[in-house]
Amino acid sequence: MKISGVYPLYIQKALRKGRTKAEVDTIIQWLTGYDEQGLQSQINREADFETFFAEAPQINPNASKITGVICGVRVEEIEDPLMQKIRWLDKLVDELAKGKPMEKVLRSMQSL
Repeated sequence: MKISGVYPLYIQKALRKGRTKAEVDTIIQWLTGYDEQGLQSQINREADFETFFAEAPQINPNASKITGVICGVRVEEIEDPLMQKIRWLDKLVDELAKGKPMEKVLRSMQSL
């Protein structure tokens, strides 16, 4: 699966719910450490998810705080590291689309 194929779907989901492309980019950058140029480069070269996450500058240390169910599976219980990272990203975009404030989506609230 290529990031370039899924990225537009993340954007569409956010836009349908009144959120923005910039917010989706912020989520991806928060999780992976890519800057805007790095993210766009991965999309342009059609990197698959394995490459996308393997080349990520730094997975956010707070990513382990991402919990809950996505596609019927608890993200914190996924054993495959790559699949867990993909589902983390899915969960963050899902939370954004459901209207959560960005500071909660990005796990920056003290209560998390």
